[in-house]
Amino acid sequence: MNRQLFYFSVISLTLSACSSVDSKRAQGDFDYAKKQESKEFVVPENLDQPTKKQQFVITSKINTQGPIGENMDIRAPSLVLPVADSSRTIPESADPIIWFDKVLEDENLLTVVKNALISQLTSDGVSYNIVSSPEKDQGLEGTTEVIESQWFHQEVETGWLFKEIELSKSMRFRYELFLKPHGRSLSLKVSLIDYMKTDTSGGTKVIDAIDKQRVEMAMLNEVVGQVDYNYRLQQRESRLVRANQKLVTISENQTAENAFAVEMSLDNLWDNMPIFFEKHGFTITDLNENDKIYYVDFVKPSMSIWDSIWGDDRPVIEISDAKYQFVLSPIEDDNLRTSVTIYDSNGEPLPLSVLELIFPVMEKGLSFRNIY
Repeated sequence: MNRQLFYFSVISLTLSACSSVDSKRAQGDFDYAKKQESKEFVVPENLDQPTKKQQFVITSKINTQGPIGENMDIRAPSLVLPVADSSRTIPESADPIIWFDKVLEDENLLTVVKNALISQLTSDGVSYNIVSSPEKDQGLEGTTEVIESQWFHQEVETGWLFKEIELSKSMRFRYELFLKPHGRSLSLKVSLIDYMKTDTSGGTKVIDAIDKQRVEMAMLNEVVGQVDYNYRLQQRESRLVRANQKLVTISENQTAENAFAVEMSLDNLWDNMPIFFEKHGFTITDLNENDKIYYVDFVKPSMSIWDSIWGDDRPVIEISDAKYQFVLSPIEDDNLRTSVTIYDSNGEPLPLSVLELIFPVMEKGLSFRNIY
């Protein structure tokens, strides 16, 4: 029992010691801060004076008002985190600035970053004012816009039954966006413009230089994270659009015969058709590259029980085993769409009813969804 009490005592002392450590301040022996300056070395007049070199002289212009000993702030400065696509920082710069390069070709870069900034402020429940609208800056030869936030409020409460505010902070920021003339690079700078702090020792409007840099960097990183989040949403939407896009439809060729219309250029579709044939039971017997005709034999693939078990069963096109012609031709003057007309052994195009029957398999096959 005594041993258990001893262990609990050690743990309690350890926790209390850990909780009392201030990670902002220096820890250790600071006897050096209490040492008195030694008197200057005096050489008797009858002896030679030692040689003095000017490069080793210590200047008297030293800031003696700064913190020493345990009052020294030892925290490392914060860093800008360029996590968004095509974002970058200025090497060896301690300023809260980041550069974005254009990612979305169909959108204005200034609008993209500004929308991300406004989204971040809105999610934080903070309103904002547009100090200067986009205008040409003759000196910088670019476009500048300045936005200022209203107050961010942070409070620290103590107490269990009766809550009491121990610390209260309020901050306002300025966001400066500068777009280069070519529109492909934009900088964002964040500055702390107003600050108020109230704690048990009183109130102040002055903030430590390191704390100022840290809150500016933190705010800038929040905006960068929002830009990255918006980019990811855009990429997701683009993938969904491509996944849900109807790349194959039932239409007509140039001679008004029933055919499949594929959202692909004639040359690209011609080059990819062998992949489609191989996966759907067609064997190419001949081709006419000038007229874009494939001559094929079709044999319906046989499925075994092992194919279904291992997931190797392939979709089957419900047409008769026979010879067919696949004729590819551009749709009117559209270089991005191609018609695929299927002719039977008698040279007749497959009727609309057959095209509708086989469409589910043809749509997946000719869109090459499972290939690319």
